[in-house]
Amino acid sequence: YPAAVAHSAAHNRAVLAKAPAPSREQVRAMIVTAAHAQGVDPRLVMAIAWQESGWNHRAVSPANAIGIMQVIPSSGQWASSMVGRKLNLLDPRDNVTAGVAIIRSLLRSADGTEQAIAGYYQGLAGVRQNGLYADTRRYVANVLAIRARMR
Repeated sequence: YPAAVAHSAAHNRAVLAKAPAPSREQVRAMIVTAAHAQGVDPRLVMAIAWQESGWNHRAVSPANAIGIMQVIPSSGQWASSMVGRKLNLLDPRDNVTAGVAIIRSLLRSADGTEQAIAGYYQGLAGVRQNGLYADTRRYVANVLAIRARMR
């Protein structure tokens, strides 16, 4: 990754390491609330969040995907435009709101739930151009299996 991305990821990791992290029960409640507010199946969002971070808000990837929903800053800006306010990906509620907004958009644009899940991981344009990569197929299968276990 470019130095700027690595630097930003390190900074975000340090900020989140010092910030209070929500419990699993709090994360679940945030997901359910945001999903209902945006008309998305909470079990789907819970499954994607579990696959992405294990519901760990302190998770930051080398690509600077942040928090519970593992949202990169450019996707956070896109999500902000969809919800009509600036979202702070370092805030767990805003992070979940961003992830749900992205999932909602993907569900509206994709040719079904599986393609929307793949789009969250690989990018919908990439899925449409290149099909599902092997790791994307595993990701989709994992999310669907997790969703089936969510209550």
